[in-house]
Amino acid sequence: MKALKETPSKAKIFSQILLLVCLGSFNQGGVLAVNMTIPNTLIRGTVGGEALLSVRYSSFSLDLPVIKWQLQREKSVTLVQSIGTDIIGTLRPEYRDRILVFENGTLLLHNLRLSDDGIYDVEISITDDTFTGEGSITLTVDESISRPYIDMESSSVLELSENVVLNCSHDNGTRTTYRWFKGGKPLTNVTRFTLSPDQKLLTISRVLMADDDIYSCAVENPVGNMTSLPIRLTVYRRSSLYIILSTGGIFLLITLVTVCACWTPSKKSPLWMTHPATVLDLLLNMTTHHATPVSPTTMGLLPSLMGLLPTPLTDIHESPPG
Repeated sequence: MKALKETPSKAKIFSQILLLVCLGSFNQGGVLAVNMTIPNTLIRGTVGGEALLSVRYSSFSLDLPVIKWQLQREKSVTLVQSIGTDIIGTLRPEYRDRILVFENGTLLLHNLRLSDDGIYDVEISITDDTFTGEGSITLTVDESISRPYIDMESSSVLELSENVVLNCSHDNGTRTTYRWFKGGKPLTNVTRFTLSPDQKLLTISRVLMADDDIYSCAVENPVGNMTSLPIRLTVYRRSSLYIILSTGGIFLLITLVTVCACWTPSKKSPLWMTHPATVLDLLLNMTTHHATPVSPTTMGLLPSLMGLLPTPLTDIHESPPG
């Protein structure tokens, strides 16, 4: 009786051991699945360059793997399907001569285009295996940045004048971000300095003498960065003479035009009477809010302005000698 009781017990133990072995094989993959690993799930590429979408797999089967790569779109696009490295069927026209598949499932994509940007799904299956290995890799494709340059309406401005806008421009480059520098240092958050939402435009409100400096911009994207050549913004101080002329300029212009209209030149007429256009040009240069530095030649006329208003009224109506 004792021997009969021990027999079922041994059978039960044997069956439990066999079950554990089977479960262990399932959990470890064994011949029941393809185990895939992806070293890098984000790859950055440049237009015209190459991208290596690397994967690895392991399996107990000796059969060649069936490898399938697809690009996620509204409707997935199959790039390539192969048995080992032998491609099945014909590649789509846009991928011909641009694709290479390795034995471990890795995909090499040549001559990258902007349209190659996206998420790539890979499947590796083996006939003897129950479960297929799957994974995804994101590929970004960008255009290299050309050297940026700064556009500015005028490199010379008068202090306290209207806004000055600096535009950081470049011919090539995608997914770009911008940074600005003043005097070679990153631009600090100044109330009068305003950046556009994309930071491409820098606006300086009510320019001050402290804004007289060199400015540059840097452009970056996932595959590189470039910095512009520095450009100088020159700020001129408002002189006392400018303030006087800007406040009384209208009166002086009216007076000058009125006097010139009724004046008959004498032999020794002052310069402001004989060359009114020159003096008018000088006044306009000094009174406009867009004033630029006056040339040395024009500055030589300033002494003549001291006698701008006529002296005795009798001189104004003096008739030329007969």
